[in-house]
Amino acid sequence: MLGLPDSITVALFDLDGVLTETAVLHRKAWKKAFDAFLAARAGGADHADFVEFTDEDYLDYVDGRPREDGVRAFLASRGIDDVDPQTVTAIGNGKNDMFLVSLAEDGGQAYPGSVRYLEAARDAGLRIAVVTSSKNGAAVLDAADLSKFVEVRVDGLDIVSKGLNGKPAPDSFLLGAEQMGVEPAAAAVFEDAISGIRAGSSGEFGYVVGVDRVGGGQAEAMRAAGADVVVTDLDELLPA
Repeated sequence: MLGLPDSITVALFDLDGVLTETAVLHRKAWKKAFDAFLAARAGGADHADFVEFTDEDYLDYVDGRPREDGVRAFLASRGIDDVDPQTVTAIGNGKNDMFLVSLAEDGGQAYPGSVRYLEAARDAGLRIAVVTSSKNGAAVLDAADLSKFVEVRVDGLDIVSKGLNGKPAPDSFLLGAEQMGVEPAAAAVFEDAISGIRAGSSGEFGYVVGVDRVGGGQAEAMRAAGADVVVTDLDELLPA
């Protein structure tokens, strides 16, 4: 059904980059936040010690992770280990402020192919949940007019309040399956981030769909991380 094994009754969708085009807003906000921090640390953006935050940094260290986990992972990749927790929080909060401004200005557009897939899933009786590391899950769903499809939402606020480990740990997806009342084997995970695909694979979910919107070897990395299938848009899973 809909490109999934017949045993699948629940779909657990990541949000940014899978259902909505907001991943680019996150990436731009992270770049502004990290470049400001790195420039201040180096003594200016024109200083020889300044090395900017790149798209590869976003994919490798930040994409799909809870906010402060992403900050710590990126800083560690640069050998920066002398930053206190307050600074980690400040970087993350600064990024979030910039993201919310962009969301208000640009809106949270849903991918047309994702809307078609959600409509087909609803019509076929495939139950739908969203599992995102973002604390802005509700705002993004509302902005993209997708809340009407979603039975259960697990987001960054739940991860913090319940003390869950963020992706690549499977905790948030496991909570999504639990709240939908199914075992992981009956649920499919849809992800655009390597960390999320690893979460789906390690959680022993029934099927893991990778959504590659960046190219450049990402599909191969997704398969290596445990994706059962990789598509560039969800409507590729629909019947011709």
